[in-house]
Amino acid sequence: MHSLSIRQSKPFIVINCGAIPENLLESELFGHEKGTFTGAHIQRKGRIEMAEGGTLFLDEIGELPLSLQVKLLRFLNERVIERVGGREQIDVDARVIAATNRDLQEGMKNGTFREDLYFRLGVILMSLPPLREREGDVILLAKAFLDRSAEDNRKKINGFTGEALDAIEQYAWPGNVRELENCIRRAVIMAEGRKITSADLEMKGRKTTPADLEMVAPPPMYENMGLKEAREALEKELLINALARNKGNLAKAATELNVSRPTIYELIQKIQNTKRRTIN
Repeated sequence: MHSLSIRQSKPFIVINCGAIPENLLESELFGHEKGTFTGAHIQRKGRIEMAEGGTLFLDEIGELPLSLQVKLLRFLNERVIERVGGREQIDVDARVIAATNRDLQEGMKNGTFREDLYFRLGVILMSLPPLREREGDVILLAKAFLDRSAEDNRKKINGFTGEALDAIEQYAWPGNVRELENCIRRAVIMAEGRKITSADLEMKGRKTTPADLEMVAPPPMYENMGLKEAREALEKELLINALARNKGNLAKAATELNVSRPTIYELIQKIQNTKRRTIN
């Protein structure tokens, strides 16, 4: 988004709100004046100020303490900041992108995330589906991680065996992309041959092979369907039932299915497109 925007020539500044201790996070975001606290020997700009003209990416925004949520909200509303220990108001023009793996709506309910900040940040919301729902992505990512890890570890590994690819495709990946990357990195380190085998892949701490994936027989209605068809049929069934139980209320249906409203819209659009293809 940054590199394709008119801000591409300006800074792209990243800060992980969950990786910095709370007592240092305010200074990291807003900067500080000389002598404000022990060790503040010089004036220092914060990440927000460093992003002037460009983009500020707040990763793991759900970890931001309530006290700093108030200050961030003020910046988003007024586009000004004050350094820690300072009184000067500093104008900052920066686009803000935030990401989190937490349920912020749940955070608003239990008081850990401010509702006004949520709606101020959420001008455009994008929900990234879990890896298991992104057909084709897992193999592309696995190959990219293999190339990178093989180069980093100086190992001559040039691909996966067929069984390894089957195991990667069929595994649910509850840890999503991070789990996949760690799995491939570990497999590259442990592999002894020129290709990654299913035995080299350790998922959730155990050896995983296609045989492990032969669980239970599918319900009769799904027996003659491929994986994609069965998944779409199940999604449709769950969505229709949730909408019926909630009398067409999309917000309530989304909460029941533990997905966002944009995801509900996408599922409805997918079903409508399928109907059009069938009619045509």
